Amino acid sequence: MEQMKHPNNPQITVIIPVFNEEAIIQNTLKQFKNYFDIEVLVVDGKSTDRTKEIVTQFSLNNKQIHLITSSKLSRATQMNYGAELATGDILLFLHADTILPNNFQLLIQYILQKKNIILGAFKLVINGQKKSLRLVEKMVNLRSRWLSLPYGDQGFFITKDNFNRLGGFTDLPIMEDFNFVQRAKRQGEIAIANAAVITSARRWQKLGVIRTTIINQLIIIGYYLKIHPDKLRAFYRSFNTKNT
Repeated sequence: MEQMKHPNNPQITVIIPVFNEEAIIQNTLKQFKNYFDIEVLVVDGKSTDRTKEIVTQFSLNNKQIHLITSSKLSRATQMNYGAELATGDILLFLHADTILPNNFQLLIQYILQKKNIILGAFKLVINGQKKSLRLVEKMVNLRSRWLSLPYGDQGFFITKDNFNRLGGFTDLPIMEDFNFVQRAKRQGEIAIANAAVITSARRWQKLGVIRTTIINQLIIIGYYLKIHPDKLRAFYRSFNTKNT
């Protein structure tokens, strides 16, 4: 890997795990064009499409953005690798189809300065017109605030020190975000910022809102029942494979 040129002592490193995201990654990266005091690490899981080419081309005129390649396709492994290389003292884990609120830097810094807070995330808005998506948003945001249980698509942020104390993400094939939040809750409080990320509706559009919600809940139940993560992943992929 070529030596990366970092901005001067960035406070925040944004880590974006990707795999075959040529359709959306450029739009996601555009939101960082005017942020010169942060670092953006796009961690590729050996994409076979034009993802790496697009990121590399975009980074030529945006020196705060860097492409790195993970040793394997695994969201947990990719995020941990990004965290290992990050030069910021705050880590922000972002899905490839998600846009941050305009004032995300100030919100993150304000929340994480509180000593009792170990992990933060944003509220969720889904970029789609269906009324059923508004119900999903409402349930997600209620769950996040009242149960302190945000998911990875809400943009986790944490100090690098606390991330290392937690041991990073467990290398699970699925539910790595759920597992991470559970472990974090044992060490401190979870904060939900009073601003939302905007995420793509593609997951819900693919299988339908009701079906997607049911599948997600079955995965969570299976996790609590200690069904092996490989079996949960295979169950989840069986629906997506049938509909590709």
